[in-house]
Amino acid sequence: MEASVANLPDLASAALGGQVLFCTDDFFAVGENMILSSEPKWDQNLYTAHGKWMDGWETRRKRMAGHDWCIIQLGISGIIKGVEADTAFFTGNQAPKISIQAACLETDAVKLPRRRSEMGTAATPSEIAAAEALHSEKWEEILSIVDLKPGYPETRKNTFAIDSNKRWTHIRLNLYPDGGVARLRVHGQVARDWSKVSKTETIDLIAVANGGEGVACSNQHYGKPSNLNLPSRSAGMFDGWETARDPSRPGVFKVGPDGYLISPNYEWAVMKLGHVGNVHQVQVDTEHFKGNFPESCHVQGTDFTGDVAAFQESTAKTSSRKRKHDEPVWFDLVPRSRLSANLLHIFDAQNMNKKVTYVRITIFPDGGVSRLRVMGNIA
Repeated sequence: MEASVANLPDLASAALGGQVLFCTDDFFAVGENMILSSEPKWDQNLYTAHGKWMDGWETRRKRMAGHDWCIIQLGISGIIKGVEADTAFFTGNQAPKISIQAACLETDAVKLPRRRSEMGTAATPSEIAAAEALHSEKWEEILSIVDLKPGYPETRKNTFAIDSNKRWTHIRLNLYPDGGVARLRVHGQVARDWSKVSKTETIDLIAVANGGEGVACSNQHYGKPSNLNLPSRSAGMFDGWETARDPSRPGVFKVGPDGYLISPNYEWAVMKLGHVGNVHQVQVDTEHFKGNFPESCHVQGTDFTGDVAAFQESTAKTSSRKRKHDEPVWFDLVPRSRLSANLLHIFDAQNMNKKVTYVRITIFPDGGVSRLRVMGNIA
């Protein structure tokens, strides 16, 4: 799976509203673990009343006809481009093979009993009957049967490209015949129906639910720009964008006549809007960043529609390089402005009548930002 696909949102993530609606079996570990955004954990000494504790979905050893499967409602509907089945720590009990099917359904078309999500249990006959009424075995196959490798560090990440341009809302994961999967990542492009959004409605134009994406950055040592547009406020420093300290930073910082640090060093991230729009307000949240927040930030917009590779060149840290004709032209949304620790900063935008397709946040000299909101209306 290409890096560009791996950077797409995990549409099934519980953090984005993904839900496990049905599992045939939850004996050793419940299906909900699969869609957690956290990395799988291992505890050598932890056991439950049902066996070894595992951080994933693990079914009992099959002793009857059939195979195990589950139904997951995507948190955000979209076009699935890649899947990662992580078998971390499942070294003798991983599912040997899996396949995935998908469907695009209206929410009210899925009528299932309330999910119990309880270890040591299997689906009851009535729960199975309700799930079978969806005829998910007839859903379109987007990943044919593939082998899974065991959960050792060098083999745990099983990645698969998905060749599909259809919008999906639900998936069915099939295990052949049983076993465990630590995490299931379903990477894809958000597909929102913009015909239902008024041009007068104020929305977060880069929100992941609206199709916003982190497409480029100068540094992501401690956290990716793709965290900047996640829903809700940040859960911790790990849940934001944070750069390394630049080793070439000045040995002694000085303040310029404008009151800001004189810094040849800066870091940047570019976010793609889900829909071209006009920006009215920018919110920069440094929550959790208390000793590592940026001194200041500068937010710009562009109406660029070309190759995103151009962002790497257009933000090169040199003033001598001549701009190419096919590079983005940036204009100010928020001029360089002071930031504080652990605080939500709200700025009125400049150039509100200009159309924007991408925004770039530049931080001085480095540090972390937990969330970025770009409020406006579609154009």
